[in-house]
Amino acid sequence: MARASLARSENRKRLSLSVRPFLSVPTLAFASVAFALAVSAQTIRIDATPGHSTNSFVPDQALGAGIDRLPYGAADKLFVDPTIKQVLSAGWQPVTYRQNTELHMEAWHWNPQGTWSDPSGKGYFTGSATPGEPIRHSYGYPLPHRGVTRDDGTDDVGYSRLTDGDLNSYWKSNPYLTRTFTGEDDSWHPQWVFLNLASPQQVNAIRIAWADPYARHYLVQYWTGKDPIRDPTLGVWQTFPGGEINDGKGGTPTIQLSSELYMVQYVRILMTESSNTCDTHGPADRRNCAGYAIREVFLGTAAAGGEFHDLIRHTPDQDQTMTYCSSVDPWHEPSDLNERAGDQVGFDLFFTGGFTRGLPAMIPIAMLYGTPEDAAAEISYIEKRGYPISYVEMGEEADGHYTPPEDYAALYIQFADALHKVDPKLKLGGPIFTGVIKDIETWPDAQGRTSWTRRFIDYLQTHGHVTDLAFFSFEHYPMEPCKIQWSNLYNEPALVTNILHVWREDGVPANVPMFITESNIAFLSEEAFEDIWGGLWLADYIGSYLTAGGNAVYYFHYLPLGVHRGCSGSLGTFGMFSTDANLHIVQPLSQYFASQLINLEWVQPGDGMHRLFPAESDIGDGAGHVLVTSYAVLRPDGQWSLMIVNKDQENDHTVHITFDDSKSRSVSHFSGSVNAITFGSAQYQWHPDARSPIGGKADPDGPAVRTTITAAEDTSYILPKASITVLRGSIASASPAKQADKQSKRKK
Repeated sequence: MARASLARSENRKRLSLSVRPFLSVPTLAFASVAFALAVSAQTIRIDATPGHSTNSFVPDQALGAGIDRLPYGAADKLFVDPTIKQVLSAGWQPVTYRQNTELHMEAWHWNPQGTWSDPSGKGYFTGSATPGEPIRHSYGYPLPHRGVTRDDGTDDVGYSRLTDGDLNSYWKSNPYLTRTFTGEDDSWHPQWVFLNLASPQQVNAIRIAWADPYARHYLVQYWTGKDPIRDPTLGVWQTFPGGEINDGKGGTPTIQLSSELYMVQYVRILMTESSNTCDTHGPADRRNCAGYAIREVFLGTAAAGGEFHDLIRHTPDQDQTMTYCSSVDPWHEPSDLNERAGDQVGFDLFFTGGFTRGLPAMIPIAMLYGTPEDAAAEISYIEKRGYPISYVEMGEEADGHYTPPEDYAALYIQFADALHKVDPKLKLGGPIFTGVIKDIETWPDAQGRTSWTRRFIDYLQTHGHVTDLAFFSFEHYPMEPCKIQWSNLYNEPALVTNILHVWREDGVPANVPMFITESNIAFLSEEAFEDIWGGLWLADYIGSYLTAGGNAVYYFHYLPLGVHRGCSGSLGTFGMFSTDANLHIVQPLSQYFASQLINLEWVQPGDGMHRLFPAESDIGDGAGHVLVTSYAVLRPDGQWSLMIVNKDQENDHTVHITFDDSKSRSVSHFSGSVNAITFGSAQYQWHPDARSPIGGKADPDGPAVRTTITAAEDTSYILPKASITVLRGSIASASPAKQADKQSKRKK
């Protein structure tokens, strides 16, 4: 049951109101939540001047959602008619398939059927492009030659082979980054590993147990700043006095880096020339003989010609001394399968299961830890099945894996060539940045450039492949988990607008659309997701992103997966519903109702073109925060539609709305029948309960309140505290007196 306060300028009476989902209620009743005739009101102004539109979009192309890897066994519980029906009722349109296996540094067998490069049944796997039994499930294979203890995607699985204490295991770099495949000297794509000693330590010697292929030329360096990952521009890699090796011969050399002790925390091995000798998998495959491989790294102190004392913790788990690497060889074998880690929904189930609505879907290919042959086979399979593809995302979160921009670009070109041989019309893009709100910076190149995006774009341009970038994609998780306060809500429009500006400044061509292909409040869920806060944030984010020039956005996560413990022990969920233990939907949550207002009320569902116009309000607090934001769209049915977010959690706000045309010097207003829909704290309140298996309960739990208003020139509207309101209707010019008053104010 929803409760709302009745507010009119004549009497300010209060009453209770019961409503049903999206059914009209009397105009008088709606006055309690959306409008009043007020003597004085603050103002929302829309710049409706023809030619001043900031952006245009088509809902069934621009407003989508993402389906990610699912817990083992979840797909069969979720791809059922009742769940599909409820999820689709949120109104999101196209779907993007999220690739979590690559995020976790796994080889993805998108088709369990295929062939191994080694006839004995291991090596580099290529899925079968021939349609056979429908694919319902697919899984990942953790890479055995990994060199990362943890990164932004693998913080809870796997470990590095560089400090695992096993001389039979080894890290190996990606062979596709060598001259054999790039056509460029290996020094153009130097590979590296580095160690984090956790705190500054005194060192002057290193021991490297090389595997094949080993480095003939390499440098051993230390970082002069605080953190080379988090602050890559606040330091440099400095070569130790004895750290340049020009005639490496493999084996296990102990290198005296200096006669003096250096206090360092981060030490890097930078490799620029390979021996091209073959690894333990033999010479039959040229990929086995390209790149660099290290069995184990030891770091510490040694007197000249004396004993070596190691500081490294060698253990096959994440308690080892942390290491990082530039790339990983995608070689693996059947025993590496880890299906319990999660299920990448099989393509046949994905496309026929009901969630895609039959619309073209965005599909990923494994690039950072895959092969061009496998990616080409994947697209060939999908097209042979007749499934529609809108776009192809290349790899997954290159920045989260610390991939250098030139390396990502070199792989991008190879994979683009392979995919376009299958279908020249494919629209490819990336780099699928993690949820960032500022420029991605990396260690400076020879020209001192630190912008990852600028260097990636430059590499494509200088190699004649910038036309292979049909879109630029990134994820958006703007808030730091465990630190979300109500005031964070005020920041979203500036955050998402700024990042679009940053990418353009970095050189993303003006004709390349920008997509946010995965998004929510933060990368860890918490109570804010279920609270009304989460719904307000979603509406504000979508409105501000599209108004600022974003071309498509995908909500995450589309499928209901229930609550789980997030940060600080709080319970949260990515998604629009709470569920029971069997993933049956229990209740819609705040972002479900916000999704409906965005997709079914603010915009006109379908394939019609919508145009966005600037809107601003003069409603703020004493600290300069804008408390009410408005997003104005001219729909293809000719109606103006405003989505208004009142981010003031304590106060209603009465507003007057004008549509200004600076060219004709005219002022307009809503006139006649106006549809008005409000969802806010009066309709929805979340009550967390850590003892409950579903994490809490919403009471009241909606629905939004909807009515029809007869609007006139002097109609003002009450925006309830902590609410989203959609106003939709036609506009008419103000009276001559009003026009004259407006012109007079302009002259003053």
